[in-house]
Amino acid sequence: MKHKLGLVLSGGGARGVAHLGVMKALEEFGIKPSILSGTSAGAIAAAFYAKGYSIAEILSIIKKGHFFSFSNILFKKQGCFSMKGFESIYARYFPTNSFSELNIPIHVAATDILKGEIVYFSSGDLSKSLMASSCVPVVFQPIQYNNTYYVDGGVLDNFPIEPLLHQCEQIIGISVNSIKTELTEIHMNNILDRSFHLSLSSSVKDKKGKCDLFIEPPDMSQFGLFDIKRIDQIYQYGYEYGLSLEKEIKALF
Repeated sequence: MKHKLGLVLSGGGARGVAHLGVMKALEEFGIKPSILSGTSAGAIAAAFYAKGYSIAEILSIIKKGHFFSFSNILFKKQGCFSMKGFESIYARYFPTNSFSELNIPIHVAATDILKGEIVYFSSGDLSKSLMASSCVPVVFQPIQYNNTYYVDGGVLDNFPIEPLLHQCEQIIGISVNSIKTELTEIHMNNILDRSFHLSLSSSVKDKKGKCDLFIEPPDMSQFGLFDIKRIDQIYQYGYEYGLSLEKEIKALF
């Protein structure tokens, strides 16, 4: 039996909070997914939502857990940060640390850095899967799991629609990495972030046509990957954009 509605959530660091805003708007239109797939920040949002936490609760958890910050929970080792501190956060909110405790099934994308391939987790150790999916290369030490090493799923698949294809009646995709194209200049400290954005937008372009509805709030590059001070603003930006799509959303359902 096919799922009625699948929801795909891209990665994007702190920009992933915009997912919550769009999802809140969808809820207000009476729309809730029956299966989710996500990468990095999208995977984190998917997991908490699938567990049954409200949008307001997830936003609060993200703030308290410093998910997109290096403070308090990260420990430096061999030039990179360790993600070990995240385990205690996940243990608090996912007591059995298993995909089976979720109310809605999810797929979590991560990159196997040794084999050079994308992996979609849907069972097993939930916290390891989420850490693997959000393990930004160079910044964090790779996550060792299942006899290999993983880094951020966005390296190979920042919009993991593949696990949902052919098993959903309809698919909504949300990407939070849109870029402003009319620039006249760019500062050196923004080049890396913009290069990252350009790479992601190219890979998503071929996939968005497979969605029944593709939602991409414009000019998301105004927010940085680790822009934790603007989390409320990012959430509100996603929420208001979601509300603006009322006509398109209601036409689909």
